[in-house]
Amino acid sequence: MSSRGRILAIDIGAGTQDILLYEDGIPVENCVKMIVPSATKQVAGKIARATTAGRDIYLSGHLMGGGPMVSALKKHLAAGLQAYAAPSAAKTVRDDPREVEAMGVQIVQERPDGDLLEIALRDIDLDKLAAALVHYDVSLPDIVAVAVQDHGEAIGKSNRKFRFEHWERFLRDGGTVADLIYRDNVPPYFTRMLAVQEDAPGAYVMDTGAAAVRGALLDPVVGAHQKDGVLMVNVGNQHTLAALLKGDRIWGIFEHHSGLMTPEKLGDYLQRFVQGKVTNAEVYDDNGHGCAVLPDAPAAECFDFLVITGPQRHKAQGMGYFAVPYGDMMLSGSFGLVAAVKEYQ
Repeated sequence: MSSRGRILAIDIGAGTQDILLYEDGIPVENCVKMIVPSATKQVAGKIARATTAGRDIYLSGHLMGGGPMVSALKKHLAAGLQAYAAPSAAKTVRDDPREVEAMGVQIVQERPDGDLLEIALRDIDLDKLAAALVHYDVSLPDIVAVAVQDHGEAIGKSNRKFRFEHWERFLRDGGTVADLIYRDNVPPYFTRMLAVQEDAPGAYVMDTGAAAVRGALLDPVVGAHQKDGVLMVNVGNQHTLAALLKGDRIWGIFEHHSGLMTPEKLGDYLQRFVQGKVTNAEVYDDNGHGCAVLPDAPAAECFDFLVITGPQRHKAQGMGYFAVPYGDMMLSGSFGLVAAVKEYQ
């Protein structure tokens, strides 16, 4: 890693946000690190407590990750309680406001009167983090990098299909490892990434799966195979993303939902993915996102070395090598963010 001073890297998943405060001049192992509940889990807890207390809620703030938060909101509405949301916060539930309102959420321009519990939505809260770290005599750096999974704004069509269309364009355009990070060039349809940049102006942003792949390459065992080719798989809490990587070029991508994976099913998919025998339609019809391999991709044997990372990696136990960059798998995405920032042109 070349010198870029201090970098705050936050990898936000469905269950946790993995935080690394990287600093030049000290071993990475000695940098400040934290694994804490993700913002969507925190919000879900607040909604659940409001449901138990019988209180109506008002959602303010920005678009953020859904998952647990949306599940808690549905239970709140099912209990006969009211939920109001600012337009920007409502997009956390669905891109199309008509779908949000059909669920029973009332979208309002201003907070309604009454005894409502206001819950602010955002993926990152730098003020909150700074307030926690000040007790340890640690300040936040100016450089911030955040990884989130963004399906993209897809009104009127499947967000699973819309997200994978982005990956297909990435492959056709000759996508490389260096192309996985954004700053001033965030695609306009990645509204969650743009919302992160509202809370952290100037932040670098990256997809969580891409950050994990980049971080896994920092494991020296994995790095030694990169030139010849590797099959990378990140088994996250919600999504499984696999990539065919040779040198810096990405030749194929497979994306599905981890909750639908058994070890046997995942092993079968990965074996056929390398062989170019998994179709996009097959994965989509199986409630995944998709699969694409470029027609001029290197031969399957180039990707015999399987690299596994992610909090649900036990589903790939015995299939390949468990990557442990800097001895810490849970921070693979954060390490990847730092490496990508340092290489950003």
